[in-house]
Amino acid sequence: MDANTSPRIKTNFVPSRHWFPMSELPWFYFHFCFLCPRSRGSAEVPAEMASAEPGPEDAAEAEEAVYEEMPGDRMELSQRLAVEELLSTEASYVHNMQLCVCDIRAHLQDKQLPELDLEGLFSNTDDILHVSRRFLKGLEDTPGQGQEQLLGISTLFQEFKEEMEAVYKIYCASYDHALQLVESYRRDPRLQEEILDTLNATVPHTGASDLSFFLVMPVQRVTKYPLLLGKILENTPSSASAHSALEAAARAMAQVNANINEYKRRREVATKYTKAEHLTLRARLARLNTHSIAKKTTRLSRLLMHEAGIVAKTEDKEYDDLEEKFQCVASSVATLKENMASYLGHLEAFLLPSPHLCDLQMEQGPAQQQRRLSQLLQSAVFPEFKQRVGRLVWQPLCSLADMLEGPQQLVKKRLDKLLDYEEIQERKSEMGSVSYDEEAAMNTYLAINDLLVAELPQFNQVAVQLLGQILRSFSALQLDLAAQVLHHAEKELEQLPHGHMALPSFWKVVEDSLQQSGAQLRAFCQAFETVAPSPGAQALTPAEERKVLSLVSKHGPDKLYQVTSNVSGSRELDLTLLRGQIVALLQNSDTKGNTSRWLVDAGGPRGFVPAAKLRPYSPVQVQQPPVMQLLGLDGDPERRRHSYASPEAPRPQVATFTPTFQVVAGFSFAARSPQELSLQAGQPVLLLEPHDKKGSTEWSLVEVNGQRGYVPSSYLVTVPVPEPAGWSLPV
Repeated sequence: MDANTSPRIKTNFVPSRHWFPMSELPWFYFHFCFLCPRSRGSAEVPAEMASAEPGPEDAAEAEEAVYEEMPGDRMELSQRLAVEELLSTEASYVHNMQLCVCDIRAHLQDKQLPELDLEGLFSNTDDILHVSRRFLKGLEDTPGQGQEQLLGISTLFQEFKEEMEAVYKIYCASYDHALQLVESYRRDPRLQEEILDTLNATVPHTGASDLSFFLVMPVQRVTKYPLLLGKILENTPSSASAHSALEAAARAMAQVNANINEYKRRREVATKYTKAEHLTLRARLARLNTHSIAKKTTRLSRLLMHEAGIVAKTEDKEYDDLEEKFQCVASSVATLKENMASYLGHLEAFLLPSPHLCDLQMEQGPAQQQRRLSQLLQSAVFPEFKQRVGRLVWQPLCSLADMLEGPQQLVKKRLDKLLDYEEIQERKSEMGSVSYDEEAAMNTYLAINDLLVAELPQFNQVAVQLLGQILRSFSALQLDLAAQVLHHAEKELEQLPHGHMALPSFWKVVEDSLQQSGAQLRAFCQAFETVAPSPGAQALTPAEERKVLSLVSKHGPDKLYQVTSNVSGSRELDLTLLRGQIVALLQNSDTKGNTSRWLVDAGGPRGFVPAAKLRPYSPVQVQQPPVMQLLGLDGDPERRRHSYASPEAPRPQVATFTPTFQVVAGFSFAARSPQELSLQAGQPVLLLEPHDKKGSTEWSLVEVNGQRGYVPSSYLVTVPVPEPAGWSLPV
């Protein structure tokens, strides 16, 4: 170096990062500045100045130069240190997150401890690590130094603010739950020992005693971004080109933290009100107090005023549309769950063992192959299908139904809080102010409403997707089941004698077989009816006779029906009757208009009986007795008017076992004129004419003990004459 040239020494040299006020700077600092003045160009210092002693004027000038030059240099150094701090702490943070995700969590997963809720502990740290790695790469790729670097940092924060908010708000909202898990694991010696073993094996250099050392890092990092940007900003002159960009980045990150705090508050409110409480009546009564009763009364009165139109409802079209769609999804899930439960119940009943199939003698032929196919389906195909339905349809459907409970509770609570909000808002408009508790109640409603408006669209979309996936899975399982059944059936069909026939020929064989079987069945039924005694041929006991007379008196003889086979009541209001019993028809349909079930009177109890098991109580006779001819059962009114009309030629009759009949008095009757005849209930009579001289059927001419007279036709009853019991073949 030339002796006449002094070295270029910057005046912003300091021995440490701590800056001294000007009045407290050490004396040698001023002496050094005086001896080595800052040269901004290549100006040379005269040799005389280098050897001269400083005078009072020169010392004053040096001190003034320091006052002018030091603030800018100090801001530049502080700015550079703040940038270096941002870069170094971000690199350290990413390294620690990698340890947390890749080492600690992986080590705990390898232990396979079912008591550890790793999802609840680490939440979405994978997403945070992914975003942080990209953000660190962007910081490292920013231009060297100066305003260009500051502009790059500001732009990077603006680009990542939405991603940071999305991942950090989820983590911060679940951070309290993670701390609760850590605290619960700390109280379990075995789990705590496993956690300490993992920390010592993966991060022994940190000296961490539990997982909270790492779990708090994302919370600390996102809250530190505004501070780091603020530190850089306060050391950047307002005239700098990057000042406005840094200011916008700092505001953006502060807004990110504010949004995270608001999201966390909403989640806390939602967690508080989405818990479905199953309280007993006593517990509910214990919660009642003056405040709760007054609050519920106010809500009820407000709701009634809404319905009556006294006060206007708070309209929120966006929320109403979201809630309508949500309720539609919830209703669809509930209906599908109910139907699927019924389907699985029927499938369970279908898979029950069928011992009657094993009792059949099916040693060979198509029947044996059908039995083998049925056993294969019930033992292998359908049980596997049921298991797959339970795993792929029923369990996801139940999980989806459980997911809906929280939002449903929140929707109900929003209505309650809306009524409170309207009441407080009205009071606030009248009085100008409200209490702290009322203000908190208003904020609670706003938080619930904002949370639902923000998250119901995404929830509805996910719920619809899950519901569609469940339905598609069920359809695929049904198709797979049909394919398996068809495959096994085709294998058995190949072994049948008609398995290779053309389809028209096969249906012709089936039709011929059915016709042959039908003819055999009809022949068997005719033979059975010929040999078996008719229900009407059975003798009536005195009690049954009295019951028949009672039914006739109440309903008339044309309403009487006889049971053709035993009836076992299987439904509510059904009767259980024996073959041959006499009943009276009350109505020829049930309450739903079904004409296959009739309402009858069984002489005491009343109920429904299958119409197919009833027939009118008027059996066909082998030879119609004179008394029946007089009653005019032929249905010809002209023949009823003329008692002495010539009878038609007798028709050939088939000899069958049918009972004979007689006419008796159903009720006692006292004669009121010489033309009338007195009767006793149950007294046999001889019917001469079923009408009077004018042709009216209301009166009948009878003979009793040699005396003749008219009696009311409704007082006469036709009853069967008991015959000896026994079987005999038809002639």
